[in-house]
Amino acid sequence: MTTKLKYVADSEVTLSELMLPSHANFNNKIHGGYLLSLLDQIAFACASKHSGEYCVTASVDTVDFLNPIEIGELLTLKASVNYVGNSSMVIGIRVESENIRTGKVKHCNSSYITMVAVNETGKPVKIPGLYLTSENEIRRFVKSLKRIEMKHHRREEFHELDFTAKDHIDKLKKYRVEIFLT
Repeated sequence: MTTKLKYVADSEVTLSELMLPSHANFNNKIHGGYLLSLLDQIAFACASKHSGEYCVTASVDTVDFLNPIEIGELLTLKASVNYVGNSSMVIGIRVESENIRTGKVKHCNSSYITMVAVNETGKPVKIPGLYLTSENEIRRFVKSLKRIEMKHHRREEFHELDFTAKDHIDKLKKYRVEIFLT
């Protein structure tokens, strides 16, 4: 059975929201946890739109907080499918904030979230592939492949290494720690 292909643009989602005092932390900047919630929501919407299925978050692969978001700014999140596997998708999200008085826009966050399409029993289901129609879409797909490869390598490396304290204490001497084993 062949699953159809979809264009990246067919699943793109944009979400804009005015940042309120209730979204702020104790430093009067928008709380990172609130932004993470918005990232998960837009990743779900984008992935579900692409797959036509209910989607769950498999991993939050990258969240780079680049600039603080101020109360009163208009926050805009733009999500697109950057990569598709059999049932999984990497959703790339760009977050910008705009000072609505001055019009100044700043890039605040870039994130990559892996979503998996599932059926009513929670089992992964096959999703449509992607038509890549621009150099930018190809670049995003290839960069997703590289991040996936690095994630698999990291899992293997940490799985294979034995992290007993005795074997690694010498490596800690150049860091600002003191060790008191009991």
